[in-house]
Amino acid sequence: MKKSPAIIDRRFSVAPMLDWTDRHCRYFLRLLSKHTLLYTEMVTTGALIHGKGDYLAFNEEEHPVALQLGGSDPADMARCAVMAQERGYDEVNINVGCPSDRVKNGRFGACLMANPDAVAACVTEMQKSVDIPVTVKCRIGIDDMDEFADFARFIDIVAEGGCEIFIVHARKAWLQGLSPKENREIPPLNYPRVYQLKLAHPHLHISLNGGIKTLEQTQSHLEHIDGVMMGREVYANPYLLAEVDHTIFESRATVPSREQIVVKMQEYINRQTEAGFRPWHVARHMLGLFQGQTGGKIWRRYLSQNGTGKTPDPDLLFNALQQVKQAQHDVLEFNRS
Repeated sequence: MKKSPAIIDRRFSVAPMLDWTDRHCRYFLRLLSKHTLLYTEMVTTGALIHGKGDYLAFNEEEHPVALQLGGSDPADMARCAVMAQERGYDEVNINVGCPSDRVKNGRFGACLMANPDAVAACVTEMQKSVDIPVTVKCRIGIDDMDEFADFARFIDIVAEGGCEIFIVHARKAWLQGLSPKENREIPPLNYPRVYQLKLAHPHLHISLNGGIKTLEQTQSHLEHIDGVMMGREVYANPYLLAEVDHTIFESRATVPSREQIVVKMQEYINRQTEAGFRPWHVARHMLGLFQGQTGGKIWRRYLSQNGTGKTPDPDLLFNALQQVKQAQHDVLEFNRS
């Protein structure tokens, strides 16, 4: 059954990050920002069609939330898009940016930039099957195909297939010789190339990803393009999301305190009933919540030492918070003396 497409404000989003942006992480991030668009980890069509796990599970509170798909067979991609829409996702995104060998061997990810016709065919078949937006996340180039003309040709062909929304990591990917981590750091950032793409395609919605660390940088980029996607900086310092609604979306939403977030996340932990669940499955996403604050190291240490093992602390977040508050109290008393 088709559903009406959601109206999503795409000015700010959090990148899909493999092994990180699972449903527990997304629930946590949603408490910090009501309007930020969240993405799942990449899920392959093979896992969805043939796997035994529930790879589409998410919390209703996560909306707006998008599923990122890895694949290149149009029929399989369309089938998985239907599955995503039926489960209630607000968007399906095609991964054309991941440079790992495993992804390349599966014929998806950044290697597809050399085959824009295949990406366009996927977009076309998916859009025939669903009403929710079908978007593409890509690089500015791969290997020696890194001139603007190569990039523009890829975008032109995929846009002709029906895609109107692109998220561009402003680095090219080297498919030979660099690891995925190195591909996030070594190829130089080229923001002007993404700006140039927007100027050449004003009718397309273009978001920028790569190396963005502050909301001030975000606002500067938004003078040239339509949206900004932030990844690892959000994960390392998640509380910066608490200012996104007010700063980027101009919302009057109340900024939650770190303590309020901890209380809600402890309640979330207490509600989990699935077999094999451990508080660490949630707490690992929260290590950076007190980044730059008094007690931040104590917070990280307590979670790491008491969230794992055979007998993890069931009140992990509450007890870690008490340690932080004591440290902050001690510093305050010291400064008064």
